[in-house]
Amino acid sequence: MSETTTAATTGASIKATFGEDAVTGVGLMADDARVAARKLAKATRARKDAALLHIAEQIEAQAGTVIEANRKDLARGEENGTAASLLDRLKLDRARITGLADALRELAALPDPVGSMVRGQTLANGLRMRQVRVPMGVVGAIYEARPNVTVDIAGIALKSGNAVLLRGGSAALESNRALVGIIRDALADQKLPVDIVQSIDDYGRDGATALMGARGQVDVLIPRGGHGLIQSVVQNASVPVIETGEGNVHVFVDASAPERMAVDVVVNAKTQRLSTCNTAETLILHKDAAAGPAVLAGLIKAGVTLHVDDRAAAMLPAGADEPAATDEDWATEYLDLHMAVKVVDNMNEALEHIERWTTRHTEAIVTNDLANAEEFIASIDAAAVMVNASTRFTDGGQLGLGAEIGISTQKMHARGPMGLEELTTTKWIVQGDGHIRK
Repeated sequence: MSETTTAATTGASIKATFGEDAVTGVGLMADDARVAARKLAKATRARKDAALLHIAEQIEAQAGTVIEANRKDLARGEENGTAASLLDRLKLDRARITGLADALRELAALPDPVGSMVRGQTLANGLRMRQVRVPMGVVGAIYEARPNVTVDIAGIALKSGNAVLLRGGSAALESNRALVGIIRDALADQKLPVDIVQSIDDYGRDGATALMGARGQVDVLIPRGGHGLIQSVVQNASVPVIETGEGNVHVFVDASAPERMAVDVVVNAKTQRLSTCNTAETLILHKDAAAGPAVLAGLIKAGVTLHVDDRAAAMLPAGADEPAATDEDWATEYLDLHMAVKVVDNMNEALEHIERWTTRHTEAIVTNDLANAEEFIASIDAAAVMVNASTRFTDGGQLGLGAEIGISTQKMHARGPMGLEELTTTKWIVQGDGHIRK
């Protein structure tokens, strides 16, 4: 069916092309994606990079169209009472669109992982073997209110030789429709299969359910969003899932932490952007941390409501009246101007608290003690550990990986920011000269 599916196939025309039934439609789209992926797997790096650069150019050139579509999504979100943090994730302006295009350009500048050798050797019997990176094939993505993810995943998939089926959710319907249309048109311009990138949004929740059940047609499924979305996919999908990122992120301010550094790191980790999974949600203060009162004052000045235990309450600036922390606060990913605060007697107590409440995303320490830094690194079980740096650096672009498909919090295959290599698998190539096994 891919030969008759044009670059402009979006919206209601998806059902007109593939039928009303979500299981049938998503299955047909997955079949088209498989054909496209096989063709893309043979494309040279130069050809893929040229396509990435052209997509970046077209997204910037058509920024007005994207922003107008995004305005419709934002207006609908405001009418429906969508939380401010979700509206922030949803918003696209010219600066963010430029950021999307720049991320694609950064991807084009990165090495192509496809075909790179992981290991290899010539065996004693003369067999020549090597393990090389190859594309996953067909990747499904389910996410919500994040039109930037549409571009990031499409770009990473293209560079790593994969096709993608996107379920971007109703909140960003118009934005995603505009972006997918631009991407598919740009692929057509570059004589690449447009079915490298397809949206199943027209099938709504039924489409997401069908995608989760498309085992054998979809090679891997990546959810990106809040706790409810991620757990729904993890618990209900028969397709293999890479679990990504809800982030109950902690920052531990050690007794030795320099005051200025502690204030800067903690305030940045909490407030630089509220709606991300790498935003700090709990502050842990050593009881002897001289920086403690200044950190709390800095957070309050930045507009953060602190949910404090009894000892943290005693460190608050004069006149501050902050709510008392409960177990619910220790477990909450606020994604808002709220932060839980706990005071501990020693590092072991801090580590125990983190171990109880962590989502194994990112954990950070601010310290001037090398031994304590090393103990924290060795003790923390998380995808990323920060020492004297904001948790906001757990990000593919910030770590030099280009755009990312998400932050994996699991331990199989991929962990942490997922870039190009994380969307590849490997295959073994064994070459002989008529070898037979005796």
